[in-house]
Amino acid sequence: MIVEKKVAPPQNPLMSAAVLRSLPTYVVLLITSVIWMLPTLALLISSFRPQDKIANTGWWSFNFAELNLANYEAVLAGNNLGMAFVNSLYLTVPTTVLTIALASLAAYAFSWMPFKGSNLLFTVLVALSVVPIQMSLGPTLKLMTLTHLTGTFPAVWLAHTAYGLPFSIFLMRNFFSALPKEMFESAYLDGASPLVAFMRLALPTAVPALASLAIFQFMWVWNDLLVALIFLGGSPSVAVLPVAISNLVGQYGDGWQLLTAAAFISMSLPLLLFFSMQRYFVQGILAGSVKG
Repeated sequence: MIVEKKVAPPQNPLMSAAVLRSLPTYVVLLITSVIWMLPTLALLISSFRPQDKIANTGWWSFNFAELNLANYEAVLAGNNLGMAFVNSLYLTVPTTVLTIALASLAAYAFSWMPFKGSNLLFTVLVALSVVPIQMSLGPTLKLMTLTHLTGTFPAVWLAHTAYGLPFSIFLMRNFFSALPKEMFESAYLDGASPLVAFMRLALPTAVPALASLAIFQFMWVWNDLLVALIFLGGSPSVAVLPVAISNLVGQYGDGWQLLTAAAFISMSLPLLLFFSMQRYFVQGILAGSVKG
């Protein structure tokens, strides 16, 4: 007698129970993403359209034949935006490197080199991150003037590094304190100094956290208008991108299609940095959230 074994029909993976349970979440995330990206999409399309087309129709009423690079050419050729891009780069890169170096050293000391009053000092540093920077602009500007640094890039390097250190130290300490103690004890038994343990053990394992910190600090400094305008000024030779774009607002009150092109030029490098380091950014954000 031959018994036929019933075989369950293959289940469509797209209609599995887990997928159906998660479907509302996916729908909400999709709608939220579309709403979140809609202004950016409108800005991108407008940056490639002529002024009269933008004025007479909505941003969604366009055809691909009318898209061109005239706005980008105009804003780069006649408004010194290329120089402002270089100035922003010269301001942002040293500040980011300086902040990461100091914050990593301080966070390692707070994590693995405890000293008397270290917890109190760390608490004060974290508390400083909630103080508005506007409160310190006056005294800091006076100090920069006394040291003849006002109007120079080192003045903004120092100011941005000081303003970014509390949060940076907090972020890096969370990561370093989660590292296993046995790793450093083994290094010390082999004769390694604290500096060697920091350079050869702590830093290589902290790449995701360092990447997250680099993205945060880079975007904060790159998009800053207030600190750069106060300590560096707004003259064309030292103007950074936010300052140059703010000047466009006054110069082209009616030609806002140029502002859309300038905005995308300003966003291009931070977007490239974010997408190229997205994997490390997510790992760094989650670092220290789960222990054990």
